[in-house]
Amino acid sequence: MKKKELLTFGILAVLLAALGYPFVSYGYGFSVLILFGTLVLVFLFRLAWVYRKRFAWARWMLGILCVCTGVGLAAAVWTGCLIAQAGFGDLKTECSYVVVLGAGVNGTTPSLSLRERLDAAYDYLEAHPEAVCVVSGGQGGGEDITEAECMYRDLTARGISPDRVWKEEQATNTRENLALSLALIQERTGEAPDHIGLVSSEYHLYRAEQFARELGITASGIPATTSWISLRVNYFLREIAAVWFYTLFGRGN
Repeated sequence: MKKKELLTFGILAVLLAALGYPFVSYGYGFSVLILFGTLVLVFLFRLAWVYRKRFAWARWMLGILCVCTGVGLAAAVWTGCLIAQAGFGDLKTECSYVVVLGAGVNGTTPSLSLRERLDAAYDYLEAHPEAVCVVSGGQGGGEDITEAECMYRDLTARGISPDRVWKEEQATNTRENLALSLALIQERTGEAPDHIGLVSSEYHLYRAEQFARELGITASGIPATTSWISLRVNYFLREIAAVWFYTLFGRGN
């Protein structure tokens, strides 16, 4: 490969990093990572293709790249189908208890993701007046109140009875959201439910439902639609990687 091509690749990599950096703070970090990874993959394919006739290692590299890329794409499509299917939710099933998974709070104001989850929770509670809602989420950096408190204020301000909104204010991730919410329900009612409604962003429902199964309960997804298409794509791609990590290592938030 010519030095000119190597220099071109280096310049493209630097430009991509420079142009992509501002988008990281807006939630597009994973998309930038995907673009950079694609650039590296194209470079490796080009390198192997140029030297395939001269060196055995290049032929091996080309074959390995083709197999790994094919398997990776197939796995990504399969995982994406599972995530997309779960994202439609199960709004027909009646749920006595609904758990709303927390998301970021800007001071005391819901972030875009949290606002969308609150809208979905409100619609469900309005359509099912007997359901009780557990809003779950602790306080993180940049948050003046807990996520649960933010959700409680929003839903009650819209007219949902405070008696129907229970706050769980200790959770720091999805596993804790579910475990602590179930503990709160059991504490208040004397028994743990075997079925709950689960409000989260549509791309997150598949993995959240897997966490629920680990705790021995069935969760019916109540999807919150991500309004920005660009963010939806970014988070959807990131969720594919998160599901792989969870499947391989049994870890994830």
